[in-house]
Amino acid sequence: MNNHLSERIKSMSTSATLAMAAKARELRGQGKDIIGLSLGEPDFNIPDFIKDAAKQAVDDNYSSYSPVDGYVDLKQAISNKFKRDNNLDYGLNQIVVSTGAKQSLANIAMIMLNKGDEVILPAPYWVSYSDIVKLAEGVPVEVPTSIDTDFKMTPSQLEAAITPKTKMLWFSSPCNPSGSVYSEEELKGLAEVLRKHPNIFIVSDEIYEHINFIGGHVSIAAIDGMYDRTITVNGVSKAFAMTGWRIGYIGAPDWIAKSCTKFQGQNTSGANAIAQRATITALEAPVSSIQFMIDEFHKRRDLILQLLGEIEGFRLNIPEGAFYVFPDISYFFGKTLNGTTIGNASDFALYLLEQANVATVTGEAFGNPNCIRISYAASEEELREAVSRIKSVL
Repeated sequence: MNNHLSERIKSMSTSATLAMAAKARELRGQGKDIIGLSLGEPDFNIPDFIKDAAKQAVDDNYSSYSPVDGYVDLKQAISNKFKRDNNLDYGLNQIVVSTGAKQSLANIAMIMLNKGDEVILPAPYWVSYSDIVKLAEGVPVEVPTSIDTDFKMTPSQLEAAITPKTKMLWFSSPCNPSGSVYSEEELKGLAEVLRKHPNIFIVSDEIYEHINFIGGHVSIAAIDGMYDRTITVNGVSKAFAMTGWRIGYIGAPDWIAKSCTKFQGQNTSGANAIAQRATITALEAPVSSIQFMIDEFHKRRDLILQLLGEIEGFRLNIPEGAFYVFPDISYFFGKTLNGTTIGNASDFALYLLEQANVATVTGEAFGNPNCIRISYAASEEELREAVSRIKSVL
């Protein structure tokens, strides 16, 4: 039956993070005690004030189709949030609400890319970037970074990656999977290169913006000369623990926003009505209302760095945001552990799952074959037990 499927779907990779989560669920179903450190999902409950807003929306009968690009008052809340947190002035006609930031990214790819257009991806990059670009017939161009540079792309690397076919640059800060945060000076360095290439557009994925342990998130669109060529992507999944509510959004030049609305109108239409109403309340709240989650992630980061630092062969940097560590585990390549030869990061992640009952994700899925991604969006007890198991099987 595979012959009846499109080449498009046959060439698409399965999301490695979702695949590992599915494998972990399967093993749990077999009675195994699996600790899942593979999914990028906060383990907190949604704050009660956001739940109350959703309940009110149900009572207020928000059950009809929502506008394709989002409710006007939600777009106003997003506009206010951009001004408050990012020093960005996006009008309502520049904002599009989608079913999660992943749909926002897919919209952008489909309306911006033609066949053969190149998209620069500093590696490691979020697992879905590459396949979203390929689906739109673009060509991902990976720019490798390493733990020695905190997994950040330098201006000289960016310049070297640009060709006459380069159409876009996609990156996240704080970064999934590395937790790296680009400083204002580092972004200015990239912007200096981009100013020499005025036809290149930027996708700035800022979904982890508030989970930032150094303070002072900077949006590249706020840097001189970048506003009119940047699409700023954000959402409420991470900072507000609203992953299942599926609300993402963009701020962009109006002609890009209009085209995203056109594409979304033929693809899925407007996002969930109840979730949109709850998002208004989430975005209007001060950032201090979610500070307890940020503080807890900071504590967990320090804990897992301490615990992993006790294992020979784990090379670690200090991630400045998000809730991941991305250790270089190439020390183990070529070694045989309990009869299993470790050839690459995928072998290593599978070994940890089968021998330690701990689910992680191979760095190969993120464009870095020397690392694995470990999410510390789990309780302190689970983190201690998981690292103890990892240590014992290594």
